[in-house]
Amino acid sequence: MKVLVYIEAKEGTPLQGSLELLSAANGLGEASAVAVEDTEAAKKAAEYGAKVVVLKTADTSEDAQAAALEDYIKETQPELVLFSGSQLGKDLAPRLAQRFNAGCVTDVTVIEKSGAGVEFVRPAYGGTVLERMSVAGSIQFATVRSGSFAKPEAAEGSVEEKEAGVSEAVKAKIVDAAKEIAEAVDLEGADVIVTGGRGMGDAEGFKLVEELASLLGGVVGASRPAIEEGWASRAHQVGQSGKIVAPKLYIACGVSGAMQHVSGIMGSKYIVAINKDEAASIFDIADVGIVGDVKEILPLLIEEIKNRK
Repeated sequence: MKVLVYIEAKEGTPLQGSLELLSAANGLGEASAVAVEDTEAAKKAAEYGAKVVVLKTADTSEDAQAAALEDYIKETQPELVLFSGSQLGKDLAPRLAQRFNAGCVTDVTVIEKSGAGVEFVRPAYGGTVLERMSVAGSIQFATVRSGSFAKPEAAEGSVEEKEAGVSEAVKAKIVDAAKEIAEAVDLEGADVIVTGGRGMGDAEGFKLVEELASLLGGVVGASRPAIEEGWASRAHQVGQSGKIVAPKLYIACGVSGAMQHVSGIMGSKYIVAINKDEAASIFDIADVGIVGDVKEILPLLIEEIKNRK
């Protein structure tokens, strides 16, 4: 099976999710990768064994990228094209699927060989069940949830540049770009996330979450209720309406475990939950559960970590 991975980048660096796709592709068959314009990101992806073709075009709007990718896919004829589950990936994948009259599966967490094709697994009904599906046709498109596959080991790859023509079908052009001044929170790439929920009580209580995250070298997360209370900015929100995360360690502090939140943390390798309600749903998925007042437990945990440093 020929598998093509789209390398999405930010400021010259490939997204973690794009690198993970290389592992998925390598396990399925003959893997290759494509990037649009960003040669620096392609070189970094090549450090993980990727054979990357960079489509050079002055126009990097979504319309232009879709047009360039369409031409390249027609030329190379892959059977499966993978995108990260980012906003851009979820925009490009269905656009291209429509142009090839093909199926597009989104939010995939597992891809398995099945005969001459593949089967996809993705969460459904807020993560309460897993849906297994296959798509008919000579080419398939999919977006993959970040954290579903491990980043590949370092290996020697290659980078080739190829000129991409500007399609007359492009209806929109970027005339100017302004960088948004916003808090930068890398939840998707974090190894450790400490998340606070409504159970933290108030903004002062939420500071315990921030202190613990700092001590562990992690990132602060927040449930939707904590965001709505104003204890953290929306950039910290974890869950279906926020960021889908897959850290090595996820500590849920005062988080009840609503379905929308749980579905966003299922990829976490190890989950610790602290909640005074022993019936809280968060304990159903936790590897370690601590029943008690989080505002009493966190100071003890913070003190112990400080003593061991």
